[in-house]
Order: sequence, then C-alpha cells, then structure tokens
Amino acid sequence: MAAAWIRGKTASLDDAVAQAAGLLAASRLPVIAGLGTDVAGARAAVGLAQRLGGAIDHMHSAALLRNLDVMRGSGMMVTTPNEARLRGDLLLLVGPGLAEAWAEMPERLFSDGGKRRIAWLCPGDDAKTAGRYPDMRVLGEPDDLPIILAALRARCAGQPVGQTAVAADLLAALAADLTNARFGVALWSAAHLDTLTIDMLCGLVKDLNSTTRFSGLPLAPPDNAAAVQQVSGWMNGFPLPVCFARGFAEHDPWRFDATRLVESGEADCALWISCYGPHAPAWKRELPTIALAAAPSDLHADVVIAVGQPGIDHDAVGYLSATATIAALPARSPADALPAAEALAMIAAALPAARPC
Repeated sequence: MAAAWIRGKTASLDDAVAQAAGLLAASRLPVIAGLGTDVAGARAAVGLAQRLGGAIDHMHSAALLRNLDVMRGSGMMVTTPNEARLRGDLLLLVGPGLAEAWAEMPERLFSDGGKRRIAWLCPGDDAKTAGRYPDMRVLGEPDDLPIILAALRARCAGQPVGQTAVAADLLAALAADLTNARFGVALWSAAHLDTLTIDMLCGLVKDLNSTTRFSGLPLAPPDNAAAVQQVSGWMNGFPLPVCFARGFAEHDPWRFDATRLVESGEADCALWISCYGPHAPAWKRELPTIALAAAPSDLHADVVIAVGQPGIDHDAVGYLSATATIAALPARSPADALPAAEALAMIAAALPAARPC
C-alpha cells in the first residue's frame, strides 16, 4: 500500500491524489519540476503539463543545456563509453564531477594495465580518485581550467602561449601526447563547466581531428536527466524547459526555468518529482506543492506521495552511463512501491473533466 500525507498527516492514497488534483486544477500556472523519474514517468509528466497548460523542467536542465548550446552553436564530435574503453589510447579528463557523474568510470576506463595514457585537468574534488592512479597526470585547479584549456589548445595548434598555472614543459608534453594520440577521448561533466569552457574543449577536439582521431564524451547529469530530455524532444520537439500555457509547446531556458517561475510568483503551484534520491527544490518561496518522492520524509509539501525508485523497486527504462543509451532496467529489489508514472496517471484521472487539454 502506497504511503501518502496531506499537510504532514497520514492520508489514504485516494485522498492524497484528490487533494493534489484539486491544487493543480485551481492553479493559474502550475510547474512540474524535479523530474527525477524514469521514461514512463517523464512521459506521464509531459502529458500532465500539456493538459494543465503548465511548465515542465528538470532539476539538471541547466547542465544539459550547456552541452546542447555548444552542439547547436558550433558542433560537437562525440563518441560512446564503449568506444572510449575499447579504442581510446589517451584520455583527457576535464574538470571536476566526473566520478560523481559516472561512478563506474575508473573500473571501465582506468583498469587497462597502464596501457592507456590518462591526464586529468583540474580535477577539484575528484583529486582523491585521480590520486589512486600514480601513472595519471593531474594538472591544475578548477579555477584555472579555462586558461589552462585555452593555452593547451593554442599549444596543440603550434601557437605561443603565456604563463599559466601549469609549467610550460608539462603543458608542452601534454600537447604532444594529444596530437600524437591514435584515438583520444576528452571527458567532461557539464554540471561543473560553463558553456564557454565546453565550447573551448570541443574546439580543441575538432582541431586535433585535423591530424589524428579525437572525440568527446560528455557525461550526463544524474536523476535520469538525459533520458528525460530525450522524452521531451520526441514528445514536444523541444528540450526542457517547456511550457504549454498558450496551448502549444514553447521552449525558453530563461522564461520557463522552474526556479525562476516559482521565485517570481508566476507559478502558483508546483509538482515536484524525485524518484532517485532526497532532492529538494532549490527555490525559497512557498507555494502549494505536491511531491512524488522515493524519500518523502526529506520533503515538505502540502501533499506527499511515496513512489518507488526506478530500476530498484520496479522495472523501468532509463539512461545508462556505461553505454550512453536508454535501456530497460529490471528491478534489482522488487518492492510494492508505486511507480511515479502510475501516481501521475491517477492525478490526471482525478482532474476535473472541464480542464482544457
């Protein structure tokens, strides 16, 4: 039996669903946010936002949009984790957050008996992970990354460079290794890099391809963000965030950012979905809120409905970092937990029939 609460008091699932539907139906502009859910949950959330004429946004859409901005603006050459593992003879790891984005990365890419050369630019908090591999070159601190990366690109192009936080001989040696690689791969996490830094890195990758084979491997943010973004693309034709307030899908990263909509008062009701961990909304303004969460005790909302963790409590479809693809995820520890997609379907069914579609 699913657990549910209304204003902090235990309630039946039917009552919680009815209360949630009432809050959404009375809303002028509801926002569906968080969106840490599987593909079925994402499809149900998009359909509900369309029916409500509301906005929808993922908690990690800003990171996804940094990569997308570069891809749309100047292009991006990318490969897959398996290609990096099987063919890559040189890995250029860029910035912090890689171990967080792909926990299996060391096991998948570093355990090759030392045959693969690896350099990590400005690892930050990932320095402990890098320190376990004595043959790995670690250069710079996170604040120095844009300058180091620009200098490295210039050096690979045979251009003179000024002084940086990395010694000139170390920079020259790394540039030589990059240009001499047979199949090099640059890895990064957009959650920790800005758009201009990613653009610089992708420019370096394209430069190197004039003389050798080099590619990029952007690591996806957590909470199934990459899969949810693809769901939005095939259902709406746009990446998140998206709004249906005018009766059709519109995409604008600033106008429809969930936090901005809440903080400005434009949104007057929120539905927060977090199936993968105890993530709370970033906004500070209070408004009527419904939460679908795998860790409901960590959230304060008018209506809370406990849901299962995709791929753990119930079968799901989601993004796999190991293959950079969407795949079926059989439940590892099946439990009697309500999937987010079913909770959303129940809320949609409880909405007044007169609500515009």
